[in-house]
Amino acid sequence: MPEKEMMQRNIEEFERLQDYMISCEKDSDVYKKMKRRYTALKVILTASGINLTEIDIIKE
Repeated sequence: MPEKEMMQRNIEEFERLQDYMISCEKDSDVYKKMKRRYTALKVILTASGINLTEIDIIKE
């Protein structure tokens, strides 16, 4: 898979995951699992040079 397509998928997943996180209780097990993926995606995107300022609505 080309790098550009992979970055696009990661950004889309990051945005979708945040939507799910907003609709969950922060102390739930589901939220905690999503938070791990959120953190991993944030690291991947940041390391790839993606500026998350505009798309990171959770900001944790």
